[in-house]
Amino acid sequence: MALSIDIDHKTDATNAASPAPAKSSEKTELIGLDREELGAALAELGIPQKQIRMRVSQIWHWLYVRGASDFADMHNVARDLRERLDTAFTIARPDIIEEQVSTDGTCKWLMRFPSRGAGRPVEVETVYIPEEGRGTLCISSQVGCTLTCSFCHTGTQKLVRNLTAGEILAQLLVARDRLGDFPDKDTPAGAIVPSEGRKVSNIVMMGMGEPLYNFEHVKKALLIASDGDGLSLSKRRITLSTSGVVPEIYRTGDEIGVMLAISLHAVRDDLRNELVPINKKYPLEKLMEACRAYPGLSNARRITFEYVMLKGVNDSLEDARDLVKLLKGVPAKINLIPFNPWPGSDYECSDWEQIEKFADFVNQAGYASPIRTPRGRDILAACGQLKSESERMRKSERLALESLMIAGHGADE
Repeated sequence: MALSIDIDHKTDATNAASPAPAKSSEKTELIGLDREELGAALAELGIPQKQIRMRVSQIWHWLYVRGASDFADMHNVARDLRERLDTAFTIARPDIIEEQVSTDGTCKWLMRFPSRGAGRPVEVETVYIPEEGRGTLCISSQVGCTLTCSFCHTGTQKLVRNLTAGEILAQLLVARDRLGDFPDKDTPAGAIVPSEGRKVSNIVMMGMGEPLYNFEHVKKALLIASDGDGLSLSKRRITLSTSGVVPEIYRTGDEIGVMLAISLHAVRDDLRNELVPINKKYPLEKLMEACRAYPGLSNARRITFEYVMLKGVNDSLEDARDLVKLLKGVPAKINLIPFNPWPGSDYECSDWEQIEKFADFVNQAGYASPIRTPRGRDILAACGQLKSESERMRKSERLALESLMIAGHGADE
């Protein structure tokens, strides 16, 4: 399945583009509100105070346990109340613009979210990766990205805006809809049902955008996703990946408590400055200090370090030795990621033999270093390949227009 998002990252968490507030004439989105906010919305609708707690619990169950996307489906809510809710609020899913399935079973959806305020509709890509015994959903947090990591296709897009907590959660809800993953609900027509009843068991904030440059919305979405009376995903099955926004790493441990992944890719500041430019602001020493301070670290709760293998750039045995030294004392796993090529990239994937030598060295030093099997390459769903289909279209249209202008100029001469 294919999803496309226009995402871009700001260079600081405090100035990242936030979603424009909805106009007062627009319906309030209930997906993404916490219980207190949901209760306040119901109170504003005129629901008696003595009923608020009960109604919040009732609606929460329908949204996150039963997966309702229409108030008419809430059969144990009185019809007149359902109609009042429908007048003031929305729980509708985003549009699925495109759905692609790789030869390896990876699914990618391109979702379109409606405009907010004066903004335009935006699109985002979300990827589902079926594996033996589990299914992992890769969720986006922004439309575009400001980090400009030199090996990443997504980083070539400019930031459009942050996604709201509701838009982040909507990606999970859509995936569960399409996979027939909600209980007590008929499988939707045309749903892609995983073999042997596999469901979305894990989520990773590794899609488009830097999650920690959209901290508040990501925090709210993940706390709702891990709520035991709703979607009920264990925090040990939720992984947030960051390129190294050091101040927010501390906040993530204290306020969210999910598993942490670091997009590392280099073990020297000079090279990481080039590959992951945020390193100029938060160099490796500061990054590793934040990692060592992450709450609850143990062999059972390790930090995952992501390391893309770039031929002749970061794949030497000297790099492997420096990696082991850098991670000393940190319960860690190193995911070695064969570089996924994309049009216009200046990098090549390391030779497979070299990747295996690198992995063997790190393994012998006592760190698990699995080589990530590339998934969904044929539908540009692999790590670092997500990019908005709408942006690709706009670029092609722009080039076509420029060609016409050049042709016209030549005719005038």
